[in-house]
Amino acid sequence: MTAAAPGGRLGGRRIVVTRPAGQNERLAALIRAEGGEPIAFPALEILDPADVRPLAAAIDRLAAYDLAVFVSPSAVDRAMPVIRARRGWPAGLKAATVGRGSEQALRRYGVAEVIVPVDRFDSEALLDRPELADVAGRRIVVFRGDGGRELLGDTLRSRGATVDYVQCYRRGRPNADVSPLLRAWERGEVDAVTISSREGLRNLFDLLGEGGQQRLQRTALFAPHPRIAEHARSLGCQRVIETAPGDEGIAAALAAFWERI
Repeated sequence: MTAAAPGGRLGGRRIVVTRPAGQNERLAALIRAEGGEPIAFPALEILDPADVRPLAAAIDRLAAYDLAVFVSPSAVDRAMPVIRARRGWPAGLKAATVGRGSEQALRRYGVAEVIVPVDRFDSEALLDRPELADVAGRRIVVFRGDGGRELLGDTLRSRGATVDYVQCYRRGRPNADVSPLLRAWERGEVDAVTISSREGLRNLFDLLGEGGQQRLQRTALFAPHPRIAEHARSLGCQRVIETAPGDEGIAAALAAFWERI
């Protein structure tokens, strides 16, 4: 682990990073580069699906699809190793995803051309892409976790596509020891919390217990999407800052926040 950079706009501020284990390194590095101190506390655990057979079956017929959509970096990281283990990427298959993190993950697995939104990074923005406007008669597979919003599939079906959802991971609440984080809060050693999903926020809220929840409600909370920010406010969080998407957007908002105070 590298030390915080001397100086920097965060000036030693201690920031809780709640992304799942294995997905928090980039944001932590950006916080250190601005002189902050990241506190890793994964609030979401990414697990294999309970039954992997539907995933394997979808991968075996992957060449029959026209488009493969990955809803998150977790979807990429759970589906692509299985794809690569079972087959090559079909030459005629296009890929799409909702965010830059997922796009970068797909490129790391050798998928060169990825349809991705330009400004906003969510299902609505992906559906606004011209490549998804005329999909009548197309077969589309959506790799995602358990549950989730139905907007993507419902909209694509309304446009005439055949859509198959394939579960490639499950979300879980980590069996984490929250006491070190609570003690840090009690010592005044938590300046902000970053949240990247509503599930992660809900898990963190439940893990903290009543006393910790009250501290969270008074702490600056940085959320990269309006739906996450809205959920935070519904839980009583009083200092919610909406950021631009992705790790870079969160890090920039953190730095700008303390530049102003």
